[in-house]
Amino acid sequence: MLSEDIYNKVLLEPAKKGCNKLLIISGYATAAMASRHLNDLKKINPNVEVNLIIGMCARDGLSKSNHRGFQKLMDEDFTGLFTTSYVPSCPPVHSKAYIWLKDGMLSQAYVGSANYTQTAFDTQRELLSECPPKEAYDYFQSFENETVYANHPDAENMVTIYKDQTCNRLMRQKKLVEDKLPDAPNGVVLEGLPFERLTLLDDNGIVPDHSGLNWGQREGREPNQAYIKVPSTIYKTNFFPVKGEHFTVYTDNDKVLICTRAQEEYGKAIETPHDNSILGKYFRDRLGVPLGAKVERTDLDRYGRTDIVFYKMDDETYYMDFSKPAER
Repeated sequence: MLSEDIYNKVLLEPAKKGCNKLLIISGYATAAMASRHLNDLKKINPNVEVNLIIGMCARDGLSKSNHRGFQKLMDEDFTGLFTTSYVPSCPPVHSKAYIWLKDGMLSQAYVGSANYTQTAFDTQRELLSECPPKEAYDYFQSFENETVYANHPDAENMVTIYKDQTCNRLMRQKKLVEDKLPDAPNGVVLEGLPFERLTLLDDNGIVPDHSGLNWGQREGREPNQAYIKVPSTIYKTNFFPVKGEHFTVYTDNDKVLICTRAQEEYGKAIETPHDNSILGKYFRDRLGVPLGAKVERTDLDRYGRTDIVFYKMDDETYYMDFSKPAER
C-alpha cells in the first residue's frame, strides 16, 4: 500500500520506467491537476497519453471552469495525448483507478481513495494499493461505451455544467458592494470573496521592456511570452497555491487559463505553464495590441486600467477581472 509521495510513485515513476499510456477513472477530477500532471509527464516523455473518465458527473455535475479547462487541454494544449470523458448516467461512479500500459501491454495498476485532484495527491491523507492490471483495465473498459467526451457537442446537454459555486451564488444575488479597504479595485469587490490586485507596471510606472507582459521581447524568445508579477506581500501569503501547483483562472470575458507560479524559490510570477505565450496573447488581444508587438503604458491607459484583480473561489480556482471600468 502507498500512502506517501503517491503523486510521484503512482503518476510519474511508471513513465520513467517506460510506460507510455495511463488510463484513469476518478469520481472527481480537476483541470488544474491534469495540467500539472501532463506538463510533468512531458518532461519525462513527451508522448505519454492520458485518458481520464470522471465518474460523479451524473450526481454532482461539473464546474464550468473545469469543463472549459478539460476542453482546452484536449483541443489545444495536449491534442492527441489527453482525453476527458464523463459518465452522464446513474448510478454515478465513485471509484478511483490508475492503470499504466507500456507499448500497448498492461504494466501496473493502482486503486484506492485518491481522486485525480491536487488536494488528494498533495494535502489529504490518501491510500493507493497496487492491484492486478487486467482487472483494473476491464473495469475501466466497462464504462467507455457509456461516456461522453468533454469536447463533444452534446456534453453540456448530458451533464450539468454549472457556474462555479461561489460565483453562481454571487451572480444570483447580483451583489456588488462598496468595500472600505483603500486598495479595493475601484472601490468595488465581489462580496465574500478574498481578492488581490496585481499591477502590470513596474516601480517606475511603466510596462517593463523585457519582463512582465513583455517577457518575450528579447532575442531568442517567442515575442508573446508573458507573466504577471506577484509582489512579496502576496507571494508570502497563502492566497495563491504554492509554486509548482497549477490552478484554473476563469476570466471576466469567459475564457479559461491554466496557470502556475514560477521563478525563483518564492514563485514570484504567474505563468501559463504549457506555453507562456498563451498569457501574452490573451492580454494583447484584450488590449488591441498586435501579436508579437511590445506592450506600452499607453496601451494600458487607452484600455482604461493598469492592474488586474484575482478573486479566490477555492484552492484551485480563481476569477480574474481585467474588465474595462465602464464594463463593471
